[in-house]
Amino acid sequence: LKFFEKGWRLSVGIVLFNKHKDIFMGERIDNKGAWQMPQGGVNLSKNECLLNAAKRELYEETGVKTINYICESNQWYYYYLPNYLSTKLWKGKFIGQKQKWFAFDFIGKEEEIKIKQDNIKAEFCSWKWVSPDKVCDLIINFKKNTYEKVLDEFSNIYA
Repeated sequence: LKFFEKGWRLSVGIVLFNKHKDIFMGERIDNKGAWQMPQGGVNLSKNECLLNAAKRELYEETGVKTINYICESNQWYYYYLPNYLSTKLWKGKFIGQKQKWFAFDFIGKEEEIKIKQDNIKAEFCSWKWVSPDKVCDLIINFKKNTYEKVLDEFSNIYA
């Protein structure tokens, strides 16, 4: 597979903007106080394309389907997992994540947002819209560098 790199989990990240150009952030159910944008793995066994993975992850984590695609990041972003997590997550197979990021406009109604889906393990216990300049204040340390770069690349969307 052309995207595969040993040691890195292939995944996607999603920057979801509302009409005010604020960004969706969810508080992790397994780590209270840790906020992040939706993200998740690509289903390699099903040859899932990156855009479809982003749409699927967005739906699974937020319930959101009413979106307009804006763009995909020009580059891959990587972050290392801290040791205390890398040994626990994904059977210790990965040192971190290799991510392609996608930007979407949310064009639905707020009622569409449901962080608890039937038959899908919830990632978030709460959510909120966050101004782009405040996103990196909320993100867990080991993802901060990635978030700064992604927001910088997508800054023309909300500037």
